[in-house]
Amino acid sequence: MTRLAPAASRSLSRSVSQAIGRVTETALGPYQSAVVRIGFSATWLLFLLREFPHRQELYGPDGPWSWDLAQQLIAENGAFTVLMWSGSQVWFELVYVLAVLASLLLLLGWRTRTLSVVFMVGVLSLQNRSIFVGDGGDNVLHLMSLYLVFTRCGQVWSLDARRARKARARVLFDAAPDRVGPALWAVLGTLLVAGTAAGKLDGDLLVPVILWGMWLAQGVWWAVARREQGGEPRMLLDIVGNLVHNAALFVIMAEACLIYATAGWYKIQGSRWQDGTAVYYPLHLDYFSPWPALSDLMSSSGTMVMLVTYGTVVVQVAFPFTLFNRRVKNVLLAVMMTEHAVIAVVLGLPFFSLAMIAADAVFLPTSFLRRLGEWAARTRVRLLARLPGDGRAVPGERTSGAADETAEPPHVGFKA
Repeated sequence: MTRLAPAASRSLSRSVSQAIGRVTETALGPYQSAVVRIGFSATWLLFLLREFPHRQELYGPDGPWSWDLAQQLIAENGAFTVLMWSGSQVWFELVYVLAVLASLLLLLGWRTRTLSVVFMVGVLSLQNRSIFVGDGGDNVLHLMSLYLVFTRCGQVWSLDARRARKARARVLFDAAPDRVGPALWAVLGTLLVAGTAAGKLDGDLLVPVILWGMWLAQGVWWAVARREQGGEPRMLLDIVGNLVHNAALFVIMAEACLIYATAGWYKIQGSRWQDGTAVYYPLHLDYFSPWPALSDLMSSSGTMVMLVTYGTVVVQVAFPFTLFNRRVKNVLLAVMMTEHAVIAVVLGLPFFSLAMIAADAVFLPTSFLRRLGEWAARTRVRLLARLPGDGRAVPGERTSGAADETAEPPHVGFKA
């Protein structure tokens, strides 16, 4: 026994060292963070586009929840929203259009470090302006927009990845300096200084601290990247960035588990969930019946209603515990995503379902996401081949295996 103790101690020490090295040297889950970025930005973009004709009633200064009422509420709870900086129609239209543009650019993965912050500002500004608008998915989107700011969500499947790959290919040549990143940094810094000086960032300190912290971090990153091409300061920044990313990714996973666990355990306490009839009632509410015939078909079978009711509770309560078994986790993950897709169609809650599917996607296996990326790349090549012209790929650009792109190159330019 005494001879085994030193060996076991060395083995434990080696395992801990490897774990620390992996967490500090690598931004884990590049595909998972990318699919979360794409999922939530697409959800918010589709919502804003669908509600564009109704934007005045939802968030406008003359909507049912008037600007004065919103100002009184925000004065009490200290919520952040740039829509309350001015009551003019022009300002409202500008903020709404910028929210749409930020969602689109984040979806495409353009300057993800900057656009994730702008995306967060757009989400918080519109949601906090009218807190009574939403269907539950807005709460998930609200939280995830905060977490995405701290992730390196543009490592794959992004324009950032494409730009980084081209920058690595030009490393032996005189590459043109990045002027877009510093320009964005200067413009956003000017707006931040102006908003702080005018007292517009008073209230809860969380969002102002995030905004100032990210802006200063970007400035430090750019300054170090220009002067240090692999020195200790840059290595330290990479380690800090990896730690922050990995912590944020862990929080996203924990948040998804907490949502399901809380929902499941609260359902257990409800009498309608206990007797297996809870699913029956929303199917007969006009608000949740966009397809009455389909709702009647599902609720016509008592056995189906009971199975769906009990199955929902079992899946939600059990899911956090299945993370220790990959196969069972993947099965329940597919069941939950299918359930949300059914909810989107049957109950008419597409954006709630999209938000939950995007949150679930953080648990998808890397092998599956890589295959999905390769399939998307092949589909893209086939579509381009059908366009007028010779259909040939651009020289130097990969047409397959696009899922292997990375957007965290060794010290290229300014990372906005």
